[in-house]
Amino acid sequence: MKNSKKYVKQYFEPQGVTMDWTKKSAIEKPPVWCSVDLRDGNQALIIPMSLEEKLEFFKLLCKVGFKEIEIGFPAASETEYEFCRKLIEEDLIPDDVTIQVLTQSREHIIAKTFEALKGAKRAIVHLYNSTSVAQRTQVFRREKKEIVDIAVFGAKLCKQYREKAEGKITFEYSPESFTGTEPEFAAEICNAVLDVWQPTADDKAIINLPVTVSHSMPHVYANQVEYMCKNLKNRENVVISLHPHNDRGCAVADSEMGLLAGGDRIEGTLFGNGERTGNVDIITLALNMFSQGVDPELDFTNLPEITKVYERVTRMKVSERQPYSGSLVFAAFSGSHQDAIAKGMKYRVEKGVNTWTVPYLPLDPADVGRVYEADVIRINSQSGKGGIGYILETQFKLVLPPKMREVFGYHVKSISDHAHKELLPQEVYDIFLRDFVNVQDKLQVVHADYEVANSDLVKAKVEISYLGESKTVEVEGNGRLDCVSNAIKEVLGKEYVLESYVQHALEEKSSSKAASYVCIMADGKPFWGTGIHADIMTSSIRALVTAINRMLA
Repeated sequence: MKNSKKYVKQYFEPQGVTMDWTKKSAIEKPPVWCSVDLRDGNQALIIPMSLEEKLEFFKLLCKVGFKEIEIGFPAASETEYEFCRKLIEEDLIPDDVTIQVLTQSREHIIAKTFEALKGAKRAIVHLYNSTSVAQRTQVFRREKKEIVDIAVFGAKLCKQYREKAEGKITFEYSPESFTGTEPEFAAEICNAVLDVWQPTADDKAIINLPVTVSHSMPHVYANQVEYMCKNLKNRENVVISLHPHNDRGCAVADSEMGLLAGGDRIEGTLFGNGERTGNVDIITLALNMFSQGVDPELDFTNLPEITKVYERVTRMKVSERQPYSGSLVFAAFSGSHQDAIAKGMKYRVEKGVNTWTVPYLPLDPADVGRVYEADVIRINSQSGKGGIGYILETQFKLVLPPKMREVFGYHVKSISDHAHKELLPQEVYDIFLRDFVNVQDKLQVVHADYEVANSDLVKAKVEISYLGESKTVEVEGNGRLDCVSNAIKEVLGKEYVLESYVQHALEEKSSSKAASYVCIMADGKPFWGTGIHADIMTSSIRALVTAINRMLA
Protein backbone atom coordinates (compact mmCIF):
# COMPACT_ATOMS: atom_id res chain seq x y z
CA MET A 1 0.00 0.00 0.00
CA LYS A 2 1.06 3.57 -0.62
CA ASN A 3 1.69 6.23 2.03
CA SER A 4 2.80 3.87 4.79
CA LYS A 5 5.69 6.21 5.67
CA LYS A 6 3.33 8.91 6.93
CA TYR A 7 2.41 6.71 9.90
CA VAL A 8 4.79 7.06 12.82
CA LYS A 9 4.99 5.50 16.26
CA GLN A 10 2.67 7.39 18.64
CA TYR A 11 3.38 5.37 21.76
CA PHE A 12 6.23 5.45 24.25
CA GLU A 13 8.06 2.42 25.56
CA PRO A 14 8.67 2.81 29.28
CA GLN A 15 12.14 2.46 30.71
CA GLY A 16 13.13 0.32 33.67
CA VAL A 17 10.45 -2.38 33.34
CA THR A 18 11.45 -5.97 34.08
CA MET A 19 8.56 -7.68 32.25
CA ASP A 20 8.23 -10.16 35.11
CA TRP A 21 4.57 -10.42 34.15
CA THR A 22 5.59 -12.50 31.10
CA LYS A 23 6.51 -15.35 33.47
CA LYS A 24 2.84 -15.75 34.37
CA SER A 25 0.87 -18.11 32.17
CA ALA A 26 -2.67 -17.36 33.32
CA ILE A 27 -4.91 -14.94 35.19
CA GLU A 28 -5.61 -16.58 38.53
CA LYS A 29 -8.46 -14.42 39.85
CA PRO A 30 -11.05 -12.13 38.29
CA PRO A 31 -10.54 -8.37 38.28
CA VAL A 32 -13.01 -5.85 39.61
CA TRP A 33 -15.44 -5.47 36.70
CA CYS A 34 -16.94 -2.13 35.75
CA SER A 35 -19.45 -1.96 32.92
CA VAL A 36 -19.34 1.25 30.89
CA ASP A 37 -22.16 0.18 28.55
CA LEU A 38 -24.46 2.96 29.73
CA ARG A 39 -21.87 5.69 29.18
CA ASP A 40 -19.04 4.79 26.82
CA GLY A 41 -21.20 2.25 25.02
CA ASN A 42 -24.26 4.47 24.88
CA GLN A 43 -22.43 7.49 23.44
CA ALA A 44 -21.25 5.31 20.54
CA LEU A 45 -24.77 4.32 19.44
CA ILE A 46 -26.37 5.80 16.36
CA ILE A 47 -29.49 6.30 18.44
CA PRO A 48 -28.59 6.56 22.14
CA MET A 49 -30.75 4.56 24.52
CA SER A 50 -33.85 6.15 25.97
CA LEU A 51 -34.26 6.43 29.72
CA GLU A 52 -36.44 3.29 29.75
CA GLU A 53 -33.91 1.35 27.65
CA LYS A 54 -31.04 2.43 29.89
CA LEU A 55 -33.02 1.25 32.91
CA GLU A 56 -33.64 -2.16 31.33
CA PHE A 57 -29.96 -2.46 30.47
CA PHE A 58 -28.96 -1.39 34.00
CA LYS A 59 -31.13 -4.16 35.46
CA LEU A 60 -29.55 -6.66 33.06
CA LEU A 61 -26.05 -5.60 34.16
CA CYS A 62 -27.03 -6.04 37.81
CA LYS A 63 -28.44 -9.48 37.03
CA VAL A 64 -25.20 -10.48 35.32
CA GLY A 65 -23.37 -9.53 38.50
CA PHE A 66 -21.61 -6.21 37.89
CA LYS A 67 -20.87 -4.43 41.17
CA GLU A 68 -19.64 -1.24 39.52
CA ILE A 69 -21.59 0.35 36.66
CA GLU A 70 -20.78 3.63 34.95
CA ILE A 71 -24.25 5.01 34.31
CA GLY A 72 -23.39 8.13 32.35
CA PHE A 73 -22.16 11.69 32.20
CA PRO A 74 -24.87 13.51 34.18
CA ALA A 75 -23.72 16.99 33.18
CA ALA A 76 -23.69 16.13 29.47
CA SER A 77 -27.44 15.89 28.81
CA GLU A 78 -30.80 16.01 30.50
CA THR A 79 -31.45 12.31 29.82
CA GLU A 80 -28.18 11.36 31.53
CA TYR A 81 -29.02 13.52 34.53
CA GLU A 82 -32.60 12.23 34.77
CA PHE A 83 -31.41 8.63 34.57
CA CYS A 84 -29.05 9.13 37.49
CA ARG A 85 -31.78 10.79 39.55
CA LYS A 86 -34.33 8.07 38.71
CA LEU A 87 -31.98 5.33 39.90
CA ILE A 88 -31.36 7.14 43.19
CA GLU A 89 -34.82 8.54 43.93
CA GLU A 90 -36.65 5.31 43.10
CA ASP A 91 -34.11 3.21 45.02
CA LEU A 92 -33.30 1.09 41.97
CA ILE A 93 -29.63 0.53 42.80
CA PRO A 94 -28.98 -2.78 44.62
CA ASP A 95 -27.18 -2.43 47.92
CA ASP A 96 -24.09 -4.18 46.61
CA VAL A 97 -23.82 -2.10 43.40
CA THR A 98 -21.88 1.16 43.08
CA ILE A 99 -22.77 3.57 40.30
CA GLN A 100 -20.05 5.53 38.52
CA VAL A 101 -20.35 8.88 36.75
CA LEU A 102 -17.96 10.70 34.45
CA THR A 103 -16.91 14.34 34.72
CA GLN A 104 -14.47 16.70 33.07
CA SER A 105 -12.19 18.90 35.15
CA ARG A 106 -14.48 21.94 34.96
CA GLU A 107 -16.22 23.48 37.94
CA HIS A 108 -19.77 23.73 36.60
CA ILE A 109 -19.61 20.15 35.33
CA ILE A 110 -18.28 18.84 38.65
CA ALA A 111 -20.98 20.78 40.51
CA LYS A 112 -23.70 19.30 38.26
CA THR A 113 -22.22 15.83 38.74
CA PHE A 114 -22.39 15.98 42.54
CA GLU A 115 -25.88 17.44 42.32
CA ALA A 116 -26.93 14.40 40.26
CA LEU A 117 -25.47 12.08 42.92
CA LYS A 118 -27.38 13.63 45.83
CA GLY A 119 -28.84 10.81 47.96
CA ALA A 120 -26.66 8.06 46.47
CA LYS A 121 -25.42 5.57 49.05
CA ARG A 122 -22.22 4.88 47.12
CA ALA A 123 -20.76 6.28 43.93
CA ILE A 124 -17.53 6.63 41.97
CA VAL A 125 -16.75 10.06 40.52
CA HIS A 126 -14.58 9.54 37.45
CA LEU A 127 -12.47 12.60 36.61
CA TYR A 128 -10.48 12.80 33.38
CA ASN A 129 -8.48 15.05 31.10
CA SER A 130 -6.38 14.29 28.03
CA THR A 131 -2.63 13.95 28.44
CA SER A 132 -1.19 12.62 25.16
CA VAL A 133 1.31 14.49 23.01
CA ALA A 134 -1.23 14.72 20.18
CA GLN A 135 -3.96 16.14 22.44
CA ARG A 136 -1.60 18.57 24.22
CA THR A 137 -0.09 19.99 21.05
CA GLN A 138 -3.02 19.86 18.62
CA VAL A 139 -6.20 20.20 20.68
CA PHE A 140 -5.34 22.08 23.89
CA ARG A 141 -2.06 23.64 22.77
CA ARG A 142 -0.81 23.68 26.33
CA GLU A 143 2.39 22.72 28.08
CA LYS A 144 2.68 19.79 30.46
CA LYS A 145 2.40 21.96 33.57
CA GLU A 146 -0.87 23.42 32.34
CA ILE A 147 -2.26 19.92 31.72
CA VAL A 148 -1.26 18.90 35.25
CA ASP A 149 -2.92 22.04 36.62
CA ILE A 150 -6.21 21.04 34.93
CA ALA A 151 -6.12 17.63 36.61
CA VAL A 152 -5.17 19.01 40.03
CA PHE A 153 -7.87 21.68 39.79
CA GLY A 154 -10.51 19.01 39.17
CA ALA A 155 -9.14 16.75 41.89
CA LYS A 156 -9.34 19.55 44.46
CA LEU A 157 -12.87 20.47 43.43
CA CYS A 158 -14.02 16.85 43.68
CA LYS A 159 -12.56 16.63 47.16
CA GLN A 160 -14.35 19.82 48.22
CA TYR A 161 -17.69 18.67 46.89
CA ARG A 162 -17.27 15.24 48.47
CA GLU A 163 -17.07 16.84 51.91
CA LYS A 164 -20.69 17.94 51.49
CA ALA A 165 -21.93 14.68 49.93
CA GLU A 166 -24.14 12.29 51.90
CA GLY A 167 -22.95 8.87 50.68
CA LYS A 168 -19.56 7.24 50.23
CA ILE A 169 -17.81 8.73 47.22
CA THR A 170 -14.77 7.05 45.66
CA PHE A 171 -12.53 8.94 43.26
CA GLU A 172 -11.21 7.75 39.91
CA TYR A 173 -8.82 9.60 37.64
CA SER A 174 -8.05 8.86 33.97
CA PRO A 175 -5.15 10.39 32.06
CA GLU A 176 -7.20 10.12 28.89
CA SER A 177 -5.21 9.00 25.82
CA PHE A 178 -2.79 7.36 28.26
CA THR A 179 -1.19 5.14 25.59
CA GLY A 180 -0.07 8.21 23.62
CA THR A 181 1.39 9.84 26.74
CA GLU A 182 5.03 9.69 27.85
CA PRO A 183 5.07 7.18 30.77
CA GLU A 184 7.00 9.62 32.97
CA PHE A 185 4.42 12.34 32.39
CA ALA A 186 1.52 9.93 32.96
CA ALA A 187 3.02 8.99 36.33
CA GLU A 188 3.65 12.64 37.16
CA ILE A 189 0.08 13.78 36.54
CA CYS A 190 -1.46 10.75 38.30
CA ASN A 191 0.79 11.32 41.32
CA ALA A 192 -0.21 14.98 41.39
CA VAL A 193 -3.86 13.90 41.60
CA LEU A 194 -3.06 11.30 44.27
CA ASP A 195 -1.27 14.00 46.30
CA VAL A 196 -4.59 15.84 46.43
CA TRP A 197 -6.76 12.86 47.21
CA GLN A 198 -4.41 11.12 49.67
CA PRO A 199 -5.99 7.64 49.36
CA THR A 200 -5.98 5.28 52.34
CA ALA A 201 -6.76 1.61 52.87
CA ASP A 202 -10.37 2.55 53.67
CA ASP A 203 -10.61 5.17 50.94
CA LYS A 204 -8.75 3.85 47.93
CA ALA A 205 -8.47 5.84 44.71
CA ILE A 206 -8.80 4.38 41.23
CA ILE A 207 -6.23 5.29 38.58
CA ASN A 208 -7.61 4.29 35.20
CA LEU A 209 -5.15 3.71 32.33
CA PRO A 210 -7.22 3.86 29.16
CA VAL A 211 -6.19 2.62 25.76
CA THR A 212 -8.23 5.51 24.42
CA VAL A 213 -6.71 4.81 21.01
CA SER A 214 -4.74 1.62 20.50
CA HIS A 215 -1.29 2.43 19.11
CA SER A 216 0.89 -0.54 20.02
CA MET A 217 1.12 -4.28 20.40
CA PRO A 218 -0.39 -5.59 23.66
CA HIS A 219 2.92 -6.26 25.41
CA VAL A 220 3.84 -2.59 25.12
CA TYR A 221 0.64 -1.60 26.92
CA ALA A 222 1.38 -4.20 29.60
CA ASN A 223 4.83 -2.68 30.07
CA GLN A 224 3.21 0.74 30.44
CA VAL A 225 0.92 -0.71 33.12
CA GLU A 226 3.90 -2.28 34.89
CA TYR A 227 5.70 1.08 34.82
CA MET A 228 2.72 2.86 36.37
CA CYS A 229 2.35 0.20 39.08
CA LYS A 230 5.98 0.75 40.05
CA ASN A 231 5.96 4.53 39.88
CA LEU A 232 2.64 5.56 41.45
CA LYS A 233 2.69 6.93 44.98
CA ASN A 234 0.79 5.06 47.66
CA ARG A 235 0.36 2.05 45.32
CA GLU A 236 -1.13 -0.16 48.06
CA ASN A 237 -4.07 2.23 48.30
CA VAL A 238 -4.56 2.61 44.55
CA VAL A 239 -6.71 0.41 42.32
CA ILE A 240 -5.18 0.19 38.84
CA SER A 241 -7.98 0.12 36.29
CA LEU A 242 -7.66 -0.76 32.59
CA HIS A 243 -9.92 0.59 29.86
CA PRO A 244 -8.82 -0.82 26.47
CA HIS A 245 -10.34 0.17 23.15
CA ASN A 246 -10.11 -2.13 20.15
CA ASP A 247 -8.63 -0.06 17.29
CA ARG A 248 -6.00 -2.73 16.54
CA GLY A 249 -8.28 -5.64 17.46
CA CYS A 250 -6.16 -6.20 20.57
CA ALA A 251 -8.48 -5.06 23.40
CA VAL A 252 -8.80 -8.53 24.94
CA ALA A 253 -5.05 -9.15 24.68
CA ASP A 254 -4.33 -5.67 26.09
CA SER A 255 -6.61 -6.46 29.03
CA GLU A 256 -5.22 -9.90 29.74
CA MET A 257 -1.60 -8.78 29.56
CA GLY A 258 -2.42 -5.62 31.49
CA LEU A 259 -3.91 -7.71 34.30
CA LEU A 260 -0.80 -9.89 34.37
CA ALA A 261 1.29 -6.71 34.60
CA GLY A 262 -0.51 -5.48 37.72
CA GLY A 263 -3.97 -4.26 36.72
CA ASP A 264 -6.73 -4.76 39.30
CA ARG A 265 -9.85 -3.65 37.46
CA ILE A 266 -11.39 -3.71 33.98
CA GLU A 267 -13.73 -1.18 32.39
CA GLY A 268 -15.48 -2.54 29.32
CA THR A 269 -18.78 -3.34 27.67
CA LEU A 270 -20.91 -6.32 26.74
CA PHE A 271 -20.03 -7.50 23.23
CA GLY A 272 -17.38 -4.76 22.97
CA ASN A 273 -19.68 -1.91 21.99
CA GLY A 274 -18.02 1.51 22.05
CA GLU A 275 -16.39 4.28 20.05
CA ARG A 276 -14.88 3.30 16.67
CA THR A 277 -14.03 -0.42 16.89
CA GLY A 278 -15.35 -0.54 20.44
CA ASN A 279 -14.23 -1.29 23.98
CA VAL A 280 -12.93 -4.55 25.34
CA ASP A 281 -15.66 -7.19 25.27
CA ILE A 282 -16.12 -8.19 28.90
CA ILE A 283 -18.00 -11.34 27.87
CA THR A 284 -15.00 -12.59 25.90
CA LEU A 285 -12.57 -11.61 28.64
CA ALA A 286 -14.63 -13.24 31.39
CA LEU A 287 -15.29 -16.46 29.48
CA ASN A 288 -11.63 -16.72 28.53
CA MET A 289 -10.98 -16.92 32.27
CA PHE A 290 -13.88 -19.31 32.77
CA SER A 291 -12.53 -21.67 30.10
CA GLN A 292 -9.24 -21.76 32.02
CA GLY A 293 -10.92 -22.80 35.26
CA VAL A 294 -11.30 -19.35 36.85
CA ASP A 295 -14.74 -18.20 38.00
CA PRO A 296 -15.13 -14.66 36.57
CA GLU A 297 -17.88 -13.95 39.11
CA LEU A 298 -20.16 -12.73 36.33
CA ASP A 299 -23.15 -14.80 35.21
CA PHE A 300 -23.22 -15.50 31.49
CA THR A 301 -25.15 -18.77 31.75
CA ASN A 302 -27.88 -17.39 29.49
CA LEU A 303 -26.00 -15.62 26.73
CA PRO A 304 -28.87 -15.91 24.21
CA GLU A 305 -31.15 -13.88 26.51
CA ILE A 306 -28.42 -11.31 27.22
CA THR A 307 -27.85 -11.00 23.46
CA LYS A 308 -31.56 -10.50 22.85
CA VAL A 309 -31.84 -7.65 25.36
CA TYR A 310 -28.62 -6.02 24.15
CA GLU A 311 -29.68 -6.06 20.49
CA ARG A 312 -33.10 -4.65 21.31
CA VAL A 313 -32.04 -1.71 23.49
CA THR A 314 -28.88 -0.74 21.57
CA ARG A 315 -30.12 -1.55 18.05
CA MET A 316 -26.72 -3.14 17.47
CA LYS A 317 -26.14 -6.60 16.03
CA VAL A 318 -23.95 -9.26 17.64
CA SER A 319 -21.81 -10.78 14.90
CA GLU A 320 -22.32 -14.44 14.10
CA ARG A 321 -18.62 -14.95 14.83
CA GLN A 322 -18.42 -12.90 18.04
CA PRO A 323 -16.41 -15.05 20.50
CA TYR A 324 -18.68 -17.14 22.73
CA SER A 325 -21.75 -15.00 21.89
CA GLY A 326 -22.18 -15.30 18.14
CA SER A 327 -24.79 -17.64 16.71
CA LEU A 328 -22.17 -19.64 14.79
CA VAL A 329 -19.24 -19.78 17.21
CA PHE A 330 -20.01 -23.31 18.36
CA ALA A 331 -21.25 -24.47 14.96
CA ALA A 332 -19.36 -27.17 13.08
CA PHE A 333 -20.17 -27.60 9.39
CA SER A 334 -16.98 -29.43 8.44
CA GLY A 335 -17.35 -33.21 8.37
CA SER A 336 -14.07 -33.87 10.20
CA HIS A 337 -14.93 -31.33 12.90
CA GLN A 338 -18.40 -32.81 13.35
CA ASP A 339 -17.00 -36.30 13.61
CA ALA A 340 -14.44 -35.27 16.24
CA ILE A 341 -17.03 -33.39 18.29
CA ALA A 342 -19.52 -36.25 18.15
CA LYS A 343 -16.86 -38.74 19.23
CA GLY A 344 -15.65 -36.39 21.96
CA MET A 345 -19.15 -36.05 23.36
CA LYS A 346 -19.66 -39.81 23.25
CA TYR A 347 -16.31 -40.33 25.01
CA ARG A 348 -17.37 -38.05 27.88
CA VAL A 349 -20.49 -40.16 28.45
CA GLU A 350 -18.74 -43.51 28.08
CA LYS A 351 -15.86 -42.61 30.42
CA GLY A 352 -17.82 -40.44 32.85
CA VAL A 353 -15.42 -37.53 32.25
CA ASN A 354 -16.19 -34.36 34.22
CA THR A 355 -13.53 -32.10 32.73
CA TRP A 356 -14.08 -30.46 29.35
CA THR A 357 -11.69 -31.49 26.56
CA VAL A 358 -14.04 -32.00 23.61
CA PRO A 359 -12.20 -31.31 20.32
CA TYR A 360 -12.91 -27.97 18.62
CA LEU A 361 -15.03 -26.65 21.50
CA PRO A 362 -12.99 -24.56 23.98
CA LEU A 363 -16.04 -24.21 26.21
CA ASP A 364 -19.12 -26.33 26.90
CA PRO A 365 -21.92 -24.57 24.98
CA ALA A 366 -24.41 -25.62 27.66
CA ASP A 367 -22.57 -23.46 30.21
CA VAL A 368 -23.60 -20.31 28.33
CA GLY A 369 -27.14 -21.38 27.52
CA ARG A 370 -26.56 -22.88 24.11
CA VAL A 371 -28.13 -26.13 22.88
CA TYR A 372 -25.87 -28.84 21.43
CA GLU A 373 -28.32 -30.09 18.86
CA ALA A 374 -29.26 -26.65 17.55
CA ASP A 375 -25.93 -24.84 17.91
CA VAL A 376 -23.08 -27.31 17.56
CA ILE A 377 -23.69 -29.72 14.66
CA ARG A 378 -24.93 -27.77 11.63
CA ILE A 379 -25.63 -29.53 8.33
CA ASN A 380 -24.72 -28.27 4.86
CA SER A 381 -22.80 -29.51 1.82
CA GLN A 382 -19.57 -29.53 3.85
CA SER A 383 -20.93 -31.82 6.55
CA GLY A 384 -19.98 -35.43 7.09
CA LYS A 385 -21.42 -38.70 8.26
CA GLY A 386 -20.38 -38.07 11.87
CA GLY A 387 -22.40 -34.91 12.29
CA ILE A 388 -25.43 -36.18 10.43
CA GLY A 389 -25.38 -39.42 12.39
CA TYR A 390 -24.96 -37.45 15.63
CA ILE A 391 -28.12 -35.45 14.92
CA LEU A 392 -30.19 -38.53 14.12
CA GLU A 393 -28.93 -40.31 17.23
CA THR A 394 -29.16 -37.47 19.79
CA GLN A 395 -32.37 -35.89 18.60
CA PHE A 396 -34.29 -38.76 17.02
CA LYS A 397 -32.79 -41.88 18.69
CA LEU A 398 -31.81 -43.46 15.37
CA VAL A 399 -28.44 -45.22 15.65
CA LEU A 400 -27.43 -45.81 12.05
CA PRO A 401 -24.78 -48.46 11.32
CA PRO A 402 -21.46 -46.77 10.40
CA LYS A 403 -21.63 -47.68 6.70
CA MET A 404 -25.21 -46.49 6.45
CA ARG A 405 -24.18 -43.19 8.07
CA GLU A 406 -21.74 -42.73 5.22
CA VAL A 407 -24.37 -43.45 2.54
CA PHE A 408 -26.97 -41.21 4.15
CA GLY A 409 -24.34 -38.52 4.77
CA TYR A 410 -23.57 -38.26 1.05
CA HIS A 411 -27.27 -38.24 0.30
CA VAL A 412 -27.91 -35.29 2.64
CA LYS A 413 -24.83 -33.37 1.45
CA SER A 414 -26.04 -33.71 -2.14
CA ILE A 415 -29.46 -32.32 -1.24
CA SER A 416 -27.91 -29.41 0.68
CA ASP A 417 -25.48 -28.69 -2.15
CA HIS A 418 -28.21 -28.56 -4.80
CA ALA A 419 -30.51 -26.49 -2.59
CA HIS A 420 -27.54 -24.29 -1.65
CA LYS A 421 -28.65 -24.00 1.97
CA GLU A 422 -28.18 -25.30 5.47
CA LEU A 423 -30.49 -28.11 6.56
CA LEU A 424 -32.08 -27.99 9.99
CA PRO A 425 -32.17 -31.16 12.13
CA GLN A 426 -35.87 -31.68 11.44
CA GLU A 427 -35.20 -31.40 7.70
CA VAL A 428 -32.46 -34.03 7.94
CA TYR A 429 -34.83 -36.31 9.82
CA ASP A 430 -37.60 -35.72 7.27
CA ILE A 431 -35.22 -36.62 4.44
CA PHE A 432 -34.31 -39.85 6.23
CA LEU A 433 -37.98 -40.77 6.75
CA ARG A 434 -38.84 -39.95 3.15
CA ASP A 435 -35.96 -41.69 1.40
CA PHE A 436 -34.77 -44.46 3.77
CA VAL A 437 -37.68 -45.55 5.99
CA ASN A 438 -40.62 -47.84 5.12
CA VAL A 439 -40.34 -47.10 1.39
CA GLN A 440 -42.91 -49.16 -0.54
CA ASP A 441 -43.29 -47.45 -3.89
CA LYS A 442 -42.46 -50.17 -6.49
CA LEU A 443 -42.42 -53.29 -4.38
CA GLN A 444 -44.42 -54.28 -1.30
CA VAL A 445 -44.74 -57.39 0.84
CA VAL A 446 -48.52 -57.68 1.20
CA HIS A 447 -48.73 -60.76 3.42
CA ALA A 448 -46.65 -63.71 4.63
CA ASP A 449 -47.50 -67.01 6.39
CA TYR A 450 -44.64 -68.91 8.03
CA GLU A 451 -44.21 -72.56 8.98
CA VAL A 452 -41.21 -73.87 10.89
CA ALA A 453 -40.10 -77.09 9.21
CA ASN A 454 -37.19 -77.76 11.57
CA SER A 455 -34.62 -75.83 13.59
CA ASP A 456 -32.72 -74.86 10.44
CA LEU A 457 -35.55 -74.33 7.98
CA VAL A 458 -38.57 -72.07 7.66
CA LYS A 459 -41.19 -72.37 4.95
CA ALA A 460 -43.34 -69.45 3.90
CA LYS A 461 -46.10 -68.38 1.54
CA VAL A 462 -45.43 -64.74 0.64
CA GLU A 463 -47.67 -62.35 -1.31
CA ILE A 464 -45.71 -59.62 -3.07
CA SER A 465 -46.96 -56.64 -5.06
CA TYR A 466 -44.54 -55.42 -7.72
CA LEU A 467 -45.39 -52.51 -10.02
CA GLY A 468 -49.05 -52.89 -9.08
CA GLU A 469 -49.29 -56.63 -9.76
CA SER A 470 -49.57 -59.18 -6.93
CA LYS A 471 -47.96 -62.59 -6.88
CA THR A 472 -47.84 -65.29 -4.19
CA VAL A 473 -44.83 -67.58 -4.00
CA GLU A 474 -43.85 -70.46 -1.73
CA VAL A 475 -40.25 -70.42 -0.54
CA GLU A 476 -37.87 -71.81 2.07
CA GLY A 477 -35.17 -70.08 4.09
CA ASN A 478 -33.07 -70.18 7.22
CA GLY A 479 -35.36 -67.68 8.88
CA ARG A 480 -38.40 -65.48 8.26
CA LEU A 481 -36.41 -62.59 6.80
CA ASP A 482 -34.49 -64.98 4.55
CA CYS A 483 -37.80 -66.47 3.35
CA VAL A 484 -39.12 -63.02 2.40
CA SER A 485 -35.84 -62.18 0.70
CA ASN A 486 -35.97 -65.38 -1.35
CA ALA A 487 -39.57 -64.61 -2.35
CA ILE A 488 -38.56 -61.13 -3.53
CA LYS A 489 -35.70 -62.56 -5.59
CA GLU A 490 -38.10 -64.98 -7.29
CA VAL A 491 -40.58 -62.21 -8.12
CA LEU A 492 -37.90 -59.85 -9.38
CA GLY A 493 -35.82 -62.47 -11.09
CA LYS A 494 -32.78 -60.69 -9.72
CA GLU A 495 -30.01 -61.78 -7.35
CA TYR A 496 -28.59 -59.77 -4.48
CA VAL A 497 -26.87 -60.53 -1.17
CA LEU A 498 -28.35 -59.71 2.22
CA GLU A 499 -25.18 -58.08 3.53
CA SER A 500 -26.09 -56.55 6.90
CA TYR A 501 -28.93 -56.55 9.38
CA VAL A 502 -29.00 -54.45 12.61
CA GLN A 503 -31.85 -53.41 14.87
CA HIS A 504 -32.52 -51.51 18.11
CA ALA A 505 -35.43 -50.24 20.16
CA LEU A 506 -36.31 -46.57 19.76
CA GLU A 507 -37.26 -46.28 23.43
CA GLU A 508 -36.43 -48.28 26.54
CA LYS A 509 -39.88 -49.70 27.25
CA SER A 510 -41.88 -52.74 26.22
CA SER A 511 -44.25 -50.83 23.95
CA SER A 512 -41.49 -49.03 22.04
CA LYS A 513 -41.01 -49.29 18.31
CA ALA A 514 -38.07 -51.08 16.75
CA ALA A 515 -35.77 -49.68 14.10
CA SER A 516 -34.20 -52.18 11.71
CA TYR A 517 -31.41 -51.46 9.22
CA VAL A 518 -30.76 -53.73 6.24
CA CYS A 519 -28.09 -53.55 3.57
CA ILE A 520 -28.16 -55.54 0.35
CA MET A 521 -25.39 -55.82 -2.23
CA ALA A 522 -26.39 -55.85 -5.89
CA ASP A 523 -24.00 -55.50 -8.81
CA GLY A 524 -21.27 -54.58 -6.33
CA LYS A 525 -23.19 -51.66 -4.85
CA PRO A 526 -24.70 -51.32 -1.35
CA PHE A 527 -28.33 -50.34 -0.87
CA TRP A 528 -29.60 -49.48 2.62
CA GLY A 529 -33.10 -49.45 4.02
CA THR A 530 -34.70 -48.82 7.39
CA GLY A 531 -37.92 -50.18 8.80
CA ILE A 532 -39.73 -48.80 11.83
CA HIS A 533 -42.60 -50.69 13.45
CA ALA A 534 -43.79 -51.91 16.84
CA ASP A 535 -43.24 -55.51 15.65
CA ILE A 536 -39.56 -56.41 15.18
CA MET A 537 -40.21 -58.81 12.28
CA THR A 538 -42.33 -56.25 10.47
CA SER A 539 -39.69 -53.57 10.91
CA SER A 540 -37.06 -55.99 9.50
CA ILE A 541 -39.15 -56.79 6.41
CA ARG A 542 -39.85 -53.09 5.85
CA ALA A 543 -36.12 -52.35 6.06
CA LEU A 544 -35.44 -55.04 3.43
CA VAL A 545 -38.24 -53.77 1.19
CA THR A 546 -36.90 -50.23 1.49
CA ALA A 547 -33.43 -51.39 0.45
CA ILE A 548 -34.96 -53.23 -2.52
CA ASN A 549 -36.94 -50.17 -3.57
CA ARG A 550 -33.81 -48.02 -3.34
CA MET A 551 -32.06 -50.56 -5.57
CA LEU A 552 -34.95 -50.49 -8.05
CA ALA A 553 -34.90 -46.69 -8.09
